[in-house]
Amino acid sequence: MEALLDPAAIRRGLQRVALQIAERGRGVEDLALVGIRRGGEPLAKRLAALLLEIEGHAPPVGAVDITLYRDDAATALPNPRIGPSHINFPVEGRRIVLIDDVVYTGRTIRAALDAVLDYGRPRRIELVALVDRGGRELPIHPDYVVRAVELAPDQRVDVVERAGELWALVAAAGEPASEPPSRPEGTQTSAS
Repeated sequence: MEALLDPAAIRRGLQRVALQIAERGRGVEDLALVGIRRGGEPLAKRLAALLLEIEGHAPPVGAVDITLYRDDAATALPNPRIGPSHINFPVEGRRIVLIDDVVYTGRTIRAALDAVLDYGRPRRIELVALVDRGGRELPIHPDYVVRAVELAPDQRVDVVERAGELWALVAAAGEPASEPPSRPEGTQTSAS
């Protein structure tokens, strides 16, 4: 297991992305953030807080569960656990920024697009990824990305939280769930 992004690199990257989102939309007037459950949900909340600092106004934040929208739902999910989707704002005519932690094949994003469109027709949908790990199977690419890296098919990226801080870790596909490295108090690493 190796650290791809430590908390400091993630904070800097999300600040950069928040600025880009605000600049591209000339503010946050008609903006709404939608995190893909589970990994994109905490990132959407962090981006909303950063946009509040930058613009003085936080966009509404929602979340979508894509379980039933997956193209392999019938075969890969014999006992699916479906979580709630929460979009408590009108989607119609809005600029929606869809957020996920890791973009790989593009299939999760395709499913999330279907889920969002069930709520209405946005004016525009943009995509944020903390990590774009390559390996696309569909023509879907993030508009904003904190870190792009090409990984082998037998590797995975885990985004984990420890003590309120996020880490992006690279692990072998067969390894158990990743744990962030321990840091002695007062030390800081950077992997941007």
